[in-house]
Amino acid sequence: MERETLYRLLRLGIEKGASDIHFQVGNLPLYRFNGNLVELRYKVLEPSDTEAIARMLLEDGPHGEAMDFNELDLAYELPDEGRFRVNISRQRRHFNIVLRVIPLQIKGFEELNLPGVLKDIAQVTRGYVLVTGATGMGKSTTLAAMLNEVNRQRKAKIITIEDPIEFVFTHEKSIITQREIGTDTESFPAALRAALRQDPDVIMVGEMRDLETVDTSLKAAETGHLVFSTIHTSDVASTINRLVSFFPTEEHLNVRARLADNLKAIVSLRLLVNKKEDGRVPAVEVLRMTRSMQECIRDPAKTPELTDFIARGRSEKMQTFDQHLLDLLKANKINIETALTAASNPTDFQTTLSLEGHDHEVGVEDEKPPDDLEIESDGRF
Repeated sequence: MERETLYRLLRLGIEKGASDIHFQVGNLPLYRFNGNLVELRYKVLEPSDTEAIARMLLEDGPHGEAMDFNELDLAYELPDEGRFRVNISRQRRHFNIVLRVIPLQIKGFEELNLPGVLKDIAQVTRGYVLVTGATGMGKSTTLAAMLNEVNRQRKAKIITIEDPIEFVFTHEKSIITQREIGTDTESFPAALRAALRQDPDVIMVGEMRDLETVDTSLKAAETGHLVFSTIHTSDVASTINRLVSFFPTEEHLNVRARLADNLKAIVSLRLLVNKKEDGRVPAVEVLRMTRSMQECIRDPAKTPELTDFIARGRSEKMQTFDQHLLDLLKANKINIETALTAASNPTDFQTTLSLEGHDHEVGVEDEKPPDDLEIESDGRF
């Protein structure tokens, strides 16, 4: 495969609004739209094609042309067009490549259909803020919007530690240093320790992956910094349990106390198909720290009660997934079937729906993505 062909394949994903692009031997190129994979009517990829793609993605980056790896994460950019988070792996001795499309422009909360309370959370000046959800649920996009809100509103020193760098920020009121694992620093813990000596106001850690990263980021919050990060958990309660599980059993109560003292908010995300099935909207669970929340976090027996306390906290702009699902239904953004599938407690949610008895009309939604992708007979897209 030639470089210009690869560029056309990548541009097609950007122009059509794909979230991911897949290159795998024995398959047509695949593009993910609104959670669904769509084939490009191009040609079935050969081993030489995916190897050539891997080499082209690698040679412009810090890893050079070395191909002696089993899996590798990196960032790739088409200047002035788009960025990609790339994973290259081997499957049956061939290269498998997945590119996540990263827009050049960082979208705002309204454009992303995110609750306005996230703008308030972004104005916190110290503590721990976590964005959670499964892979592909919009954690990085949401975190970028929150960081950019800090950038637009405050004169602050922001340090990001990422693997790889995804969204590229431009300086507004803040000054921003973006460091990439493997390129600018050895690891998340090493970069975090260094960041504490670089006079930061805000530190963003791409992901909570291990005990040392969690512990060091908590220490950063304890010393008066604002720390943003992500973690792969499904909701607020599971986030607390997951963070505690990184530590030895004898430290669990101490870690819970540290979390109770330093957590300011947890934002959990689930992307759902919209009512017209031509786009996706986020359902968002939001915890903001109160005295009741602190008690639930400190006491493992009370942690399962977090969802109930969140449900009672709408005056503090908190919400559970099921409360937000009901809001989305009332706003005609999703259908009942989607809401019931996504509900944390489908039985209770069905009861609430029966009591509400709302009729829903189709609202204005995003443009419909293509049913399939084609190229012209001469190979042009």
